[in-house]
Amino acid sequence: MSEVGQKERVTQNRIIKLFEKKLKYEYLGNWRNRKDNSNIKEDILIKHLKEKGYNDVLVGKAVNELTKLANDQTRS
Repeated sequence: MSEVGQKERVTQNRIIKLFEKKLKYEYLGNWRNRKDNSNIKEDILIKHLKEKGYNDVLVGKAVNELTKLANDQTRS
């Protein structure tokens, strides 16, 4: 890894720790080479929304809209 890549990795590790410790996020690991890599992990999102009390209809609409927008290649 280049010196720039090493510095980038150190920065990424600091950001991961910030999200985990301060914001209570769960780090799911580096998925760069994972077969089903996606910016949105639908099963985790659905579980979270249901735990927050949203009904199935709203959860379905929210997940559908989010994935549609996230995958829209015409938007920047």
